[in-house]
Amino acid sequence: MNSGNQADDLASAPQTSPNASEQLRRQRSILIGVIVGAVVLLAILVVSFYYLFQPQTDTAKIRDVFIIFMALESLLLGLVLVVLIIQLARLINLLQNEIRPILDSTNETVNTLRGTTIFLSENVVEPVIKMNEYSAGILQALTVLGLLRRRSKK
Repeated sequence: MNSGNQADDLASAPQTSPNASEQLRRQRSILIGVIVGAVVLLAILVVSFYYLFQPQTDTAKIRDVFIIFMALESLLLGLVLVVLIIQLARLINLLQNEIRPILDSTNETVNTLRGTTIFLSENVVEPVIKMNEYSAGILQALTVLGLLRRRSKK
């Protein structure tokens, strides 16, 4: 192997910023947490089904465990709804304080452009069109009178 090629490969490799590597680390830790949580939940389900099918299992105990599980699920659902409401409030704040000024500025720019195009249309384009009309009329009149010959188009 040529060490020059390795140096070129290292130089051409994209450099990651500390912010991007921190974000990648955070995503990996979240993914690991989700995987561990799923494995633990699966283990709990397997163990609970094992004990559920034992002949000496009391149905009242299973009912009580299920009620506790449903209460915990309701608590988790409440927390998720609170997070959702907070995120919605942040989105509304973003729209009102950051997006609206951009839209207002864009609207002002469009109105300025509209005025500029009207001005150019009235003061530049219309006179040029009128001049072309008059010159075409004069050329046609001279052609009809025989003072000017038309060139044949090939």
